[in-house]
Amino acid sequence: MLRYPTDASINRELSLLRAAYRLATRCTPPKVMRVPYFPIVREDNVRTGFLRDDQYLRLAEECGNVGLWLRGLFEVAASYAWRKSEGAVNLRVKQIDLKNRTIDLNPGETKNREGRVVKMTERVYQLVAASIDGKAPDDLVFTRPDGSAPGDFRRAWATACERAGCAGLLFHDLRRTGARNMRRLGIPENVIMRIGGWKTASMFRRYNIVDEADLADASRRIDNRQKELESDFGQNLGKVSTENGARQFDRIQ
Repeated sequence: MLRYPTDASINRELSLLRAAYRLATRCTPPKVMRVPYFPIVREDNVRTGFLRDDQYLRLAEECGNVGLWLRGLFEVAASYAWRKSEGAVNLRVKQIDLKNRTIDLNPGETKNREGRVVKMTERVYQLVAASIDGKAPDDLVFTRPDGSAPGDFRRAWATACERAGCAGLLFHDLRRTGARNMRRLGIPENVIMRIGGWKTASMFRRYNIVDEADLADASRRIDNRQKELESDFGQNLGKVSTENGARQFDRIQ
């Protein structure tokens, strides 16, 4: 069956071609004199899924029922908005500093090729400490009961999500969930980007991270402005109520 490339694949290949032209202009002498224009295809793959607060405890419990390894993977990804490949399944014991309570992602081993260090939360610390007990420095932090690597755990993850009432949640959705939660706590965007490994603000915003406090503040400002208009012009906009299934508009005297 013939498969056509996705918009994302086309854009990645165009980016590689553009980078090749740029390198060619830097040669001595230059192999090309200018970089052609490469139109970018619109991608409709913005992340939309996230874990709600009321689902967190249920999913954490279900992951724990599967095993310490999945519980730990879940907590790390949800806390730091890390990709599965860099801060979860490939994490090694030697990257853990229990004394200083830090996790160190090495340069060159992350998607953006940059290293970063985070402080462990209390829950992450407990899960990580239990996971690495008795292991050698080069061992994986999170392993199945028989000591093997987590490997492809999509089935275990899907089962845990279904039992927790959030069927269809992708493990990658924890990346958006973690960033969203940090934003709601008032952590600056640049700090969230460093923790999660976003190199540019545009890539970070593709995850549609919204601060609910900002939304509430915007709504409050609109309400205040409407009240000011009512006061300035001596008019009342009234209130809307529902009675017997019909929409009624009652004037506020």
